[in-house]
Amino acid sequence: MTEQLHPARLAIIVPTFNEAQNVGRLVALVREALPDIAWELVFVDDNSPDGTADHARNLAQADPRVRVVHRFGRRGLSSACVEGILATSAPFVAIMDGDLQHDEALLRAMLERLETGNVDLVVGSRYVAGGGMGEWSHRRQKMSRFATRLAFRLTKTPLADPMSGFLMMRRDAFMRSLPHLSTVGFKILLDILASAPVPLRVAEIPYHFRARQNGESKIDSLVLWEYLQLLMDKTFGQLVPVRFLSFALVGGFGVGVHFLVLTLLFKGLEQSFSVAQAVATLVAITSNFLLNNIFTYRDQRLEGMALVRGWISFNLVCAFGAAANIGVADWLFAQRSYWALSALAGIAVSVVWNYAMSAVFTWKKR
Repeated sequence: MTEQLHPARLAIIVPTFNEAQNVGRLVALVREALPDIAWELVFVDDNSPDGTADHARNLAQADPRVRVVHRFGRRGLSSACVEGILATSAPFVAIMDGDLQHDEALLRAMLERLETGNVDLVVGSRYVAGGGMGEWSHRRQKMSRFATRLAFRLTKTPLADPMSGFLMMRRDAFMRSLPHLSTVGFKILLDILASAPVPLRVAEIPYHFRARQNGESKIDSLVLWEYLQLLMDKTFGQLVPVRFLSFALVGGFGVGVHFLVLTLLFKGLEQSFSVAQAVATLVAITSNFLLNNIFTYRDQRLEGMALVRGWISFNLVCAFGAAANIGVADWLFAQRSYWALSALAGIAVSVVWNYAMSAVFTWKKR
């Protein structure tokens, strides 16, 4: 058994989901890369179906430098990174993926750069001289560069690769950002930079992004949406919760769906207005439910029978919301308020009601 002779100077946080085939190899690579540095490797696993947490615990039995934070009922890369950092006392913390695409050999150089004392955070960068994107598709490269331009507008930090998921920082720098973190989406680096009360001193070290060896990429078509959610949270989050903004945007789309179905049935198929209105309402509510399940509550997404139960509860919530809408609008109109303002007030009440009650009954925290 390998013994930890000294407290860990460096903690490497690895958020995982279905990485059972990779964790053993990653531990071996870190062990080879840092033979004379006191390190610990903290896997933060979101209850992977493939048993990643169990594999990591088996590794921890043979090497006490390996630790596991097993999360249940919670999802998200950024929040996993935060929990992993808070679970260790090491003065330096690194974040890297569990898919072996980040270069563990770079960890030593990153630590040495931080130990000079003149930087707070070191980023493994794909976009500085000597770095590379590996086998990324042209589409993913374009999406990454677009997101990078948006990131600079938010952080105002001169950084070539603010979308990098490979970084190392001083604990005291992280703790300064911690109270203001959003933990929305998957880009913890951008969150840390945007949350720092004083701009962080940042350095970049080039590395080549490697091809995934096992498992499936967790990057999908919705990561750009999560990224935009983070930008919205940093821009408006002090005033309005980002989930509410997303919920309201979906609701606006639902209004369009409602009128489209209503027009098709009433004008196109010449159904009675009451039938057309009832069908349009049901379709719009269902559309809102499915879109909120995909976008607004992506980290609490309902599946299987939970999806059916959620749809039923969402319909009930919206029914009460519609009653509140009508009641408030009618009352204001009776008080001689302008009809359009009365209608808008009713809509506002129903949106707030639907958001609050669906968070309690439909997408309640598990």
